[in-house]
Amino acid sequence: MFKQENRIPLYLQLKESLRSSIIARKLKAGDKIPTEVELSDKYNISRVTVRKAVTELVEEGYLVRKQGKGTFVQSQKIERKVVHLTSFTAACEAYGLTASSKTIKREIIIPTSIDKELLQLEEDDQLLFIQRIRYANEQPLMLENNYFSFNRYKFLLEENLEGSIYQLLQDKYQIILNNPGETSLELVRALEEEAILLDIPVGEPLFYMETVVSFNDSPVYLGKQYMIGERYKFSF
Repeated sequence: MFKQENRIPLYLQLKESLRSSIIARKLKAGDKIPTEVELSDKYNISRVTVRKAVTELVEEGYLVRKQGKGTFVQSQKIERKVVHLTSFTAACEAYGLTASSKTIKREIIIPTSIDKELLQLEEDDQLLFIQRIRYANEQPLMLENNYFSFNRYKFLLEENLEGSIYQLLQDKYQIILNNPGETSLELVRALEEEAILLDIPVGEPLFYMETVVSFNDSPVYLGKQYMIGERYKFSF
């Protein structure tokens, strides 16, 4: 119970109590906190006081409001440097998170003229399209769309892609992905397909990154990735 006679305002007492629980991991990433009414009744304080404490924790990145669902402990953001090539798995491991993947599609498709140019495809070549959902600690974080030359990388049709493709190419085929080409990054809203696959509402902010990754100046794949905005940050 918070004390009115305490020199610290009631909203700050509640804010620090919630913040301490988050830091001590009594409230873990993804946990839903009690509603305003529940917190108001529990601590015998007004809903206005509760709202101010929660709002400040949202603004400071400890909590996130999800429309129609409630307020949740913010998941740790994964940081990636745009100027350096870092695999999703390596980025997760750097933050103590376990990366995993679910392959949604492995298809052979016809390339556009832009695809042919970016990937330096021969006239008779096609595209191997691999779509995966990438997870961090079993939470969906990224929808990965990668396009490879079918002639050069058709062996990926038979490989287990639950882990890191970077590691697979390096360890089994001595293809070291170390040269990202021109990369674009923009903020978009989730359409129905992305929303369903990433288990988020339609319209949720996503980072969309497009890049061509090479090995010894030879393009390996064209990547078109959608990352949940509230769980990612990029540094330049």
